[in-house]
Amino acid sequence: MQSKSNEDQSQITVSTLRRMREARDKIACLTVYDASFAHLLEEAGVEVLLVGDSLGMVIQGEATTLPVTMDDMVYHTRAAARGSGRALLVADMPFMSYATPQRAMDNAARLLREGQARMVKLEGGRTQLETVRTLSDRGIPVCAHLGLQPQSVHKLGGYKVQGRGEAAAVAMLEDAKALQEAGADLLLLECVPSPLAAGITVAVDIPVIGIGAGPDCDGQVLVLYDLLGITHGPLPRFAQNFLAGAEDIPSAVRAYVEAVKAGTFPTRAHGYN
Repeated sequence: MQSKSNEDQSQITVSTLRRMREARDKIACLTVYDASFAHLLEEAGVEVLLVGDSLGMVIQGEATTLPVTMDDMVYHTRAAARGSGRALLVADMPFMSYATPQRAMDNAARLLREGQARMVKLEGGRTQLETVRTLSDRGIPVCAHLGLQPQSVHKLGGYKVQGRGEAAAVAMLEDAKALQEAGADLLLLECVPSPLAAGITVAVDIPVIGIGAGPDCDGQVLVLYDLLGITHGPLPRFAQNFLAGAEDIPSAVRAYVEAVKAGTFPTRAHGYN
């Protein structure tokens, strides 16, 4: 019988992602919301499964991610956990679930305990330093999220590229460094000019996952439904329908993983300047 410790060694962990970064082995990440797709994605070689609050839009049909609740996130994370075993399962903390460090700690504990997540993701820069530090100090792995922050869509005035202009770029770079110092284990950059994302990736020591942030990050993430071409409305500029021309869904996911690994996705055309 295989020991529990040997089983654990086969899992993708924070340390695994750091080694992949050092080896320049690109990290493939996709969103997931249920057990069946979690199993399929993991079998196709996806290293990081993100249970995104994007479920509010692609599953629930909401206009934004804001209506998503903690109960929603726990439910979908637990469902995805039942279909995965090796991939690193990351869960989004929904809107206002981390408004204070104490609230963040309580809700992150739910995602790890009830949802069986192995990392939580939260949006925000220097305003979240105390929260990131609180979670990290208590052994909760954190993925920080900079750039376009969907939970702040009304404050941002829509879904717009972030970090344009020297002042905004410097501020985001400093936020990234501060989040790393506070204990973040992973950084996600969304809709950030490609040169800025490349600069941040070099400037920090933690793995950086991009979406609409150019080809130079340590890894890439897409919303699963964008990859499959079934998102309502036009695909975002940074997405690609990998199901077009593929034999089936598993083939499409494998094509995405292979393209990320080979550095052929995303191209410069998928990014912003």
